[in-house]
Amino acid sequence: MGAMHCIINPVGRDSSTGKRWPAILSRLEAAGWDVTAHMTERVGHATEIAWRLRQEFEEEEEKPLIVAVGGDGTVHEIASALRESEFVLGLIPTGSGNDMAMAHGLHRKKLDLSIETLTNGVDRDVGALRLEGLPAPSVKGYPAPETRECDGPVEKEGNVVRWVFLESDGGVTSMTSRAKLTRGKWIRGSLKYTYLGLTEVLRWKKKMAWVKIDDEEPMKGDLSVMAFTMSETFGGGYRVCPGASPANPHGHLIIGFNLSKLKMIRLMGPLRKGTHIGRYNIEYRNAKRLEIKALDSEGEVTEGPHSPTLFIQADGEPCIQTPATLEFQPQQLRVRGAKVVAWN
Repeated sequence: MGAMHCIINPVGRDSSTGKRWPAILSRLEAAGWDVTAHMTERVGHATEIAWRLRQEFEEEEEKPLIVAVGGDGTVHEIASALRESEFVLGLIPTGSGNDMAMAHGLHRKKLDLSIETLTNGVDRDVGALRLEGLPAPSVKGYPAPETRECDGPVEKEGNVVRWVFLESDGGVTSMTSRAKLTRGKWIRGSLKYTYLGLTEVLRWKKKMAWVKIDDEEPMKGDLSVMAFTMSETFGGGYRVCPGASPANPHGHLIIGFNLSKLKMIRLMGPLRKGTHIGRYNIEYRNAKRLEIKALDSEGEVTEGPHSPTLFIQADGEPCIQTPATLEFQPQQLRVRGAKVVAWN
């Protein structure tokens, strides 16, 4: 069938990925793949492995398929290293959310169908969002992000760059993902996001922000909900941007200001179903650039971070804080997906 390098996050989905790997390997080899396995050991290790593989096989005419075995965080790390190359990213979803796999038509539970896609799927070029901002502080088991060669140069000293292939968000949803790093380890799947989301709403403190979309007049207010995405779902199936496509020549933005805690809680059900657009003045639009800064007590724009911190996510990793800029870039990654996907 060909050469395949699998990068496995053994602690994915509460360490179940590592336990499943021997059976996954057996099925891949039975399908005819020549598999080389690479186990990650820490946050960011998947990027290091994929970057090394990229350099090793860059000049080869027949490049191996690089496969992410894990969840959306593992996919993000590997995709970051493969960006703007001729390598193809394959997916075996074994994480908690697996929204990237869902976006590209893979079955999130049936391994045989995932392997069928790796063997006979379609390679598609998709866009990404370039995220630049201040690095978020470290938290237990999760280091502060550092600059990486694969992400390209920063525009402002002291910033870091990350690339977004699924979604970036800020407001109560990014606080939920930050909480995921230290709490709720005992809950699996999308229920974890629901539980943490409710607790973070109750803890919410206003994040007064200056927000500029493309070339429009800036907006000001308590940035309650923001998601700038390449695909329809995140958080394990929440339809945050209904109808979004990673092949469109732009990103997809929802944004809402000044929501009360009660409104945030009442929004969770509609967010899962994709019926939240228009509620509480939540807007959904196409966009190519988004800039977020903090406001001081007088309502004036500052160049410093929010206090308390307003985290900005990169594919579920709350690694950046404001001030931050997101900008759409076309044809950044080649992904092997199902022959038929909903957005094609």
